[in-house]
Amino acid sequence: MNIDIKLHKEDLPDDLKLSDNIAIDCEFMGLNVDRDALCLVQISTGKNDAHIIQLNRETYNAPNLKSVLGNKKICKIFHYARADILFIKKYLKVNVENINCTKIMSKLARSYSDKHGLKDLIKEFAGTDINKSLQSSDFGGELSEKQLQYCAKDVIYLHKIYDSLKKILIREKRDNLYINSIKFIHQRVDLDLASFTSDIWSH
Repeated sequence: MNIDIKLHKEDLPDDLKLSDNIAIDCEFMGLNVDRDALCLVQISTGKNDAHIIQLNRETYNAPNLKSVLGNKKICKIFHYARADILFIKKYLKVNVENINCTKIMSKLARSYSDKHGLKDLIKEFAGTDINKSLQSSDFGGELSEKQLQYCAKDVIYLHKIYDSLKKILIREKRDNLYINSIKFIHQRVDLDLASFTSDIWSH
């Protein structure tokens, strides 16, 4: 598969026109939001394209990207939105609007499976095996071609996965359950930022 990959330094270009339905993923230096930096944001319009923004970690000044993230008219598809939005809110200081999460969709729709990772969803709905070995690589410096390919593959399948899971949710009459669940995402992120990372509903 030929992927149209474009690497942007610090921000999206002023003249770039995205669709009103985009897939987003992020790369960090680690998973500790208080220690590890947000390095990259990847965006795809679902047409085998990937715009990879290598952020300025000194300023995180990215007005065009922030405008897209905060635009309520643009549907945004994440996989494991909780983590991405946590880092976006911490470092880019923006509230992401109009959020969807294929991990939450999968857990509600695919009750026949206990595997809800992106690799599993891509295999089931796109018929493709992807290599996740670069997931823990260093995204803070110069990016290799293999890293760029990895970042792109994390977003180019999300539209197809989203559409497939949405059909199952509707068929199984769980779509309203998903809609109400995703509304909690900002509160879940705020709890994470306040160090309440465990399930506050548990006994």
